[in-house]
Amino acid sequence: METIQYTRMQLFSLVCLRMLVGWHFLYEVLVKLLNPGWSAQGYLIASQGPFSKFFVALGNQSGLMVFVDIFNMGGLALIGLALILGCAVRWAAVFGMMLLSLYYLAYPPFGNLLGVPVEGSYLIVNKTLIEIGALWVLKEFCTSKSLGLDGLFASMKSKKKKDAAMLGGHSYE
Repeated sequence: METIQYTRMQLFSLVCLRMLVGWHFLYEVLVKLLNPGWSAQGYLIASQGPFSKFFVALGNQSGLMVFVDIFNMGGLALIGLALILGCAVRWAAVFGMMLLSLYYLAYPPFGNLLGVPVEGSYLIVNKTLIEIGALWVLKEFCTSKSLGLDGLFASMKSKKKKDAAMLGGHSYE
């Protein structure tokens, strides 16, 4: 995969976007942790739209809800941390898009078709779809090699290879 050379402003903009989306994911975990009675069950049971039968059925499975809640919060936390730290950003973006797609499908924004529209939710486009788009941009224009743990790990690996080459191809560890 080729390395893209960004201007300072491009890099700054993309890293800011990565941090903002990462913070949003982590904030969602924090809100859930601070609410001891939180469960995705109510969200799932109240689902609307063409896929609501699936989400309602999932929400009605009390035995599964513990796993659904852990999966949801764990996914949000891992994705948020990866984005903020710049570690496995492409994977985090893909899994983030998948998780957000589930949220989008549970409550698709069809305007007045399903009730009164709310701020931030318009016909087809809502904040969830916009954040999916932001993650897509972060996946395609990855900055973690320039500013993130991915870059740190890559430079450490490169240094290790150079050191091994200087020792005649032998690494004495």
